[in-house]
Amino acid sequence: MDNHSHMKDDNNQMKHEHMMHEEGHMHKHNADNMDMDHAEHMNMGNNNDHMQHGSEHTGGHHDHHAMMVKDFKKRFFISLIITIPVLILSPMIQSFLHIDLRFAGDSYILFALSTLLFIYGGKPFFTGARDELKQKSPAMMTLIAFAISVAYIYSSLTIFVLKGNDFFWELATLIVIMLLGHWIEMKSVMGASQALDELVKLMPQNAHLIKSSGETVDISVEELKKGDKVLVKPGEKIPIDGIVFEGKSDVNESMVTGESVPVGKKVNDDVIGGSINGEGILKFEVEKTGEDTFLSQVIRLVKEAQESKSGTQRLADKAARMLFYIAMSAGIITAIAWTLIGKDINFVMERAVTVIVICCPHALGLAIPLVTSVSTSIAAKNGLLIRNRATFENARKISAVVFDKTGTLTEGEFGVTDVVEMGISKDELLSIAYSVEANSEHLLARGIVKEAQKLNLQLKKVSDYKTIPGVGLSADVEGNEVMVVSPGYIMSHQIEFDSEKYNKLASEGKTVIFVLIAGKLIGMIALADIIRESAKQAVDMLKEMNIESIMLTGDNEKVAQYVGKAIGISRVIAQVLPQQKADKIDEIKSEGKIVAMTGDGINDAPSLAKADLGIAIGAGTDVAIETADVILVKSNPQDVVNIIKLSKAIYKKMVQNLVWATGYNAVALPLAAGVLYHAGITLNPAMGAVLMSLSTIIVAINARLLKIQ
Repeated sequence: MDNHSHMKDDNNQMKHEHMMHEEGHMHKHNADNMDMDHAEHMNMGNNNDHMQHGSEHTGGHHDHHAMMVKDFKKRFFISLIITIPVLILSPMIQSFLHIDLRFAGDSYILFALSTLLFIYGGKPFFTGARDELKQKSPAMMTLIAFAISVAYIYSSLTIFVLKGNDFFWELATLIVIMLLGHWIEMKSVMGASQALDELVKLMPQNAHLIKSSGETVDISVEELKKGDKVLVKPGEKIPIDGIVFEGKSDVNESMVTGESVPVGKKVNDDVIGGSINGEGILKFEVEKTGEDTFLSQVIRLVKEAQESKSGTQRLADKAARMLFYIAMSAGIITAIAWTLIGKDINFVMERAVTVIVICCPHALGLAIPLVTSVSTSIAAKNGLLIRNRATFENARKISAVVFDKTGTLTEGEFGVTDVVEMGISKDELLSIAYSVEANSEHLLARGIVKEAQKLNLQLKKVSDYKTIPGVGLSADVEGNEVMVVSPGYIMSHQIEFDSEKYNKLASEGKTVIFVLIAGKLIGMIALADIIRESAKQAVDMLKEMNIESIMLTGDNEKVAQYVGKAIGISRVIAQVLPQQKADKIDEIKSEGKIVAMTGDGINDAPSLAKADLGIAIGAGTDVAIETADVILVKSNPQDVVNIIKLSKAIYKKMVQNLVWATGYNAVALPLAAGVLYHAGITLNPAMGAVLMSLSTIIVAINARLLKIQ
């Protein structure tokens, strides 16, 4: 369906708040077609109860994340306190430091403390390992759980059954460092998405129900039924989807549909729940409730898209999975080899356990968290808030950036672009229009007021101000009758004007208003959504990086093409409904592209969730912000380039750290397995500890050197 079928022709494709011509220069949205489009592009779901449930679920998820951060912090500090006596009592540590603090029964105290640490400090890793194994995807948690289990079981056997060196010190330090790493990382990525919660908040809680007697009563929106009649006062949010049966007004749908100019609504036009009524009064009949409403369907789309993206894997997990298989295989091979050679069980077990424990390097627990922590800080300083680490890390692969228009490439505010004066100065023309429009809160009126104030123009004395339905505004300005009207009024009254100039402005998607004094035309003022200065630079920089820029907007074709041409975007997809936006993202992805989507409105939420990387403009709606993976605090499109650059720098630094964290294994593993045993060379636990410490220090220093290129 053409989202802009309410626009009659080129000359009248945009309108002023008070400028709807009596004969109707706008066609209504076809409700049946809208239903069909919705049905085609969405699986219906989520009634109001479901919406509330979604809210509780996402809010709960956020609280759960905060509780986990607190839990890791608490476990880290308690485990650290227990680790100190474990290290002091460890015979290997005492030997390494050339001290002797042994006493009768010390090994049993060491066993008791290590058991407490194993159960308390190791619990989150066992829980995580269980979840990973359930999904048949062993990763970091499985590797840690495996290493500490092997270290604990073997060390316990050395106390009661076997002869050999215990690894309780290794168990303790491994648990403490891994808890520290997880706490650092979770703290830096705090901020679970509450997109569904924010969508629910958009809807008013109450509606003005018109009873059969004509009396108006306030009831809960959830109580509304199809066919109920509802009153919407000026400036209020429309509570639910419906069809107008009385009244005229302009409705701001920009955050819902992407339409940059308020949409004129009259009898038989459809209204969307969540959009904002202008200065008129509207009465409408409820057409859709529960799962059928526009916002419920947006919620459904967002939820489905988020679930489809939740499987993104991080680099650290891939490395941990590989090390898990290496550790298991190396331990088994070592044990089999020495058994076949004929070594006793004590020797075989010690070699196998040493190999397994070395395969889980302490530095691995800090390699990624330290980079994460530093990158989060750098991102914040550059006005980037990272909400989803996994998708952000993959931003380095982006090959296409899809931009919403209204509020993203443009300011989302109207400004004066052209002033065409006739027998009067430009300043005088603007001053007269400013004096009349100063009384209006309309988006276009605000644009004229802003321009006049920028030029320091003075307000003239105004009296007898009034809105003329279907025409515009009129007022007495210093004794002269002034009218600010739509093109429809000019044409219907056959007032002569520069049609060539007007058609050029209209073809660029600009909204043109006319100013009359005593019925005589004194000029035209063209307004448009102002293009952000940084938009063109962003597109140019992406082009240099061989990344395609695409515009995807709910606004009309002419406006979109004009903005696209101005900033250098050749691929423009316009007049797209929110559910179609998500489909378009799928289409672009099907071309083999890794897609980032940048937007700011409710209508962008499903496509932000569907894209490989969702980027929200900070000045946008809470819904877009909560759905996105990264938020641009400064609302600057150029920061999209910084996201990609930072992602590339982070990946490079993570790979370096993983190499440092695991690289010493190439030397340590064969020595620990005993390949040079007959040459008198083995890796004892003390030397292993020194190598691990060195690896950890290098990883920490390397992480601090991260910067955006």
